[in-house]
Amino acid sequence: QVKLVESGGGVAQAGESLRLSCEASGTILYISAMGWYRQSPGKQREMVAYMNGGSADYAASVEGRFTISRDVATDTVYLQMDSLKPEDTALYYCTASVRGYYSDDEDDYWGQGTQVTVSA
Repeated sequence: QVKLVESGGGVAQAGESLRLSCEASGTILYISAMGWYRQSPGKQREMVAYMNGGSADYAASVEGRFTISRDVATDTVYLQMDSLKPEDTALYYCTASVRGYYSDDEDDYWGQGTQVTVSA
């Protein structure tokens, strides 16, 4: 089984920074992609940043402010969030596409979410 654990959420004022971390653990053969999604009350979950191999994609709303990075050795993905805005307030979820030791295919896993709240 594979588990994703996020950390680093919290409360920030507009213009400040936060850094999220997500570590994958379990029977992992390899991870092909990792990323971050977020969901605000009453809204659909949306992609924030996603890293597949060496390439990264960002939502237009965070481009230039957020940076995704990954430590392959520790199966950890980070999200550096700068110049935070109140509209960044959401529950942030980590996701990973994982090939497990006992699986023939890649499966997608999700973390439990970490809350980010940005005040004006």
